Amino acid sequence: MHRRIIAPGALAAASLLLAIPASAASYSPGAPGIGDPYYPYYGNGGYDVSHYDLRLQYQPTTDELQGTATILAKTTQDLSSFDLDFLLDVSEVRVNGATASFTTSGQHELVITPKTPLAKGTPITVVVRYSGVPSSKTAYGFNTWHRTPDGAVAADEPEAAWWWFPSNDHPSDKATYDVSVAVPDGTQAISNGTLQSTSSKLGWTRYNWRQNKPQATYLATLALGRFDITTSTSDGGVPVVNAYSKDLGDNDGAARASVERTGEIVDWLSNYFGPYPFSSAGGYVPNTTTGYALETQTRVYYSPKQFANGSNTSVVVHELAHQWYGDDVSLKGWKDIWINEGFARYAQWLWSEHEGEGTAQQLADYVYASHPADDPFWTVKPGDPGPDDQFDIAVYDRGAAAVQALRNEVGDDAFFAILKGWPKEHAYGNASVADFQRYAEQVSGKPLAALFDTWLFQPSKPAVSAARTASLAKPGATVAQPKSWKKIEATNDLHDTRGR
Repeated sequence: MHRRIIAPGALAAASLLLAIPASAASYSPGAPGIGDPYYPYYGNGGYDVSHYDLRLQYQPTTDELQGTATILAKTTQDLSSFDLDFLLDVSEVRVNGATASFTTSGQHELVITPKTPLAKGTPITVVVRYSGVPSSKTAYGFNTWHRTPDGAVAADEPEAAWWWFPSNDHPSDKATYDVSVAVPDGTQAISNGTLQSTSSKLGWTRYNWRQNKPQATYLATLALGRFDITTSTSDGGVPVVNAYSKDLGDNDGAARASVERTGEIVDWLSNYFGPYPFSSAGGYVPNTTTGYALETQTRVYYSPKQFANGSNTSVVVHELAHQWYGDDVSLKGWKDIWINEGFARYAQWLWSEHEGEGTAQQLADYVYASHPADDPFWTVKPGDPGPDDQFDIAVYDRGAAAVQALRNEVGDDAFFAILKGWPKEHAYGNASVADFQRYAEQVSGKPLAALFDTWLFQPSKPAVSAARTASLAKPGATVAQPKSWKKIEATNDLHDTRGR
């Protein structure tokens, strides 16, 4: 037996080593992306956010935004540093009360290094102080902060948060929100959820909004300007808050005639999808030049262009259907967009049926007959369309036809049980197309892999079912255009943000 003689200095070093957790070597930076193949640098790795507290001040004449974001999160790995998605100018960052160093990286990454590494499972409070002119910032060649004559709007998909608050910008990391905004007297600030309070001081009015249910970052919205705000309560007891820019011009009447039916439509959709999942409903129509609408949670964003040809309740139905399919149950990854758009489009078909302007089956037949087998329409796979085709019309129309094919396969009883049960099954969470298939099989008791593969994943026109109208299979066959088609077609650019 040999006894090793250890010098006093070595003993001290050994004691120090013993004091450091064995996992210290595993501390590493969080990934700059959450792992979504469509958008590799959207979201971040290493932590999960539970709440955003945003305290902002906005000057509409100069488009200057100042803010303090307090983010509550928990680490999911041993972190030496982590990223937030953000574009404005940062002056200070603190992590758990201590000053943290920070830098920027890539197109939209704020890289934060806390004073001490963070062990996995550690609750963290991140405070970011910032300022800037959002309209002056771009990433990947675009800007999603929309200036208006009297203010600005933050509403876009799949990204919008970077221009007004630091975040983990991916739908898979949902959180609750408090949004407090001070604006000059006479200007209003509108956001998601419920208006908790307002207060005025020295020429500024502060609006305090709360979203008490989990919300994806792209569904967080902010509208700053001069609005006419209406409030009501639906027959089903849902509070409704709508807002209209005071300078909508000729589109004002049609916008109100559509959006003021929100309470009625929410109650109607509840018959199909179950109880409305949030504390309030509503929408706003700012004076923007964009062409799309967006299902910003509880407070839908509508472009005035949606009402340029008159009232259109179909667009309201589409965006409110998203409150269940897309907002309450959000996609796991952006490839799962069919669960959002296929079902919101199908809700428009159900509304057409409700209005006596064409049944869902007639609309499905019309879509099928309108696109010959060699139409590129059929090459888009709604179940995984790819980032370039994520909002292609096929995701909407072929996606809704897939929903009708499911209805035909399982029968109305099982279909409507699926339609209503799905938002309850995954309430306030995230789910994928594969999850939906499993749920539909569970409820219906039928194997559905072949149907899902044919309608969602094959880049070709599905063969017409023998149970369907024989004329659909005849070359050159035509199907009468349902009365509702033009109204539905007018909403085809709902989420086409490429023109921004």
